[in-house]
Amino acid sequence: MNEIRPFQELGGADHGWLRTRHHFSFADYFDHDRTHWGQLRVWNDDEITPNTGFPLHPHANMEIITYVREGAITHRDSLGNEGRTEAGDVQVMSAGTGIRHSEYNLEAVVTKIFQIWILPTAGGGEPTWGTKPFPKRNGSGAFVTLASGKSGEDGALPIRADARVLGVNLKAGETTSYRLGANRHGYLVPASGSIEVNGVVVNSRDGAAIADVDVVKITALTDSEVVLVDAI
Repeated sequence: MNEIRPFQELGGADHGWLRTRHHFSFADYFDHDRTHWGQLRVWNDDEITPNTGFPLHPHANMEIITYVREGAITHRDSLGNEGRTEAGDVQVMSAGTGIRHSEYNLEAVVTKIFQIWILPTAGGGEPTWGTKPFPKRNGSGAFVTLASGKSGEDGALPIRADARVLGVNLKAGETTSYRLGANRHGYLVPASGSIEVNGVVVNSRDGAAIADVDVVKITALTDSEVVLVDAI
């Protein structure tokens, strides 16, 4: 374990329609010591009020993963893709050579998301978008791979990075583990609940930066939903 980043100490902003916290430097928030974690570049904790959102804007050469914690997000892009991703599900956009998209909360409730950006292994490539459900009620107590740079891994959405995005739901008292490896960077955030990671307590929406660890052991102190990025 390298560092715990308490939610209340994260940079961020309140734009009225959007309340956001940044685990890494983003927009008007800059911290020289928190610009990235390996290839993980952005982890934003966003709350979007009903009938508002991000208007059409461009991206290029970035893998953008959106994990919906509450509510739903509606995506439209310049490729003609359109889709709604609801709580517990995930969407992935590989920006590649360039894409324009919008993300709106068209629901009657506040939508809460994690938006995760990972640097691709190489630039370029045709832009793509996809979405899938996260089987969070499968009762296995094991991590499910949501997005992966390894083709076809566990039916995960593909990304163009040497990375995985994973999720797990744990009941209070349950323990699970993930083999990270000494040369990898892990970043873990409980979407809800409180957990112990290799003996260190991590509370809801705190970030845990992990490196030089072979196995990450997680014990749920309360019912918890956890998202993990494993990247070079």
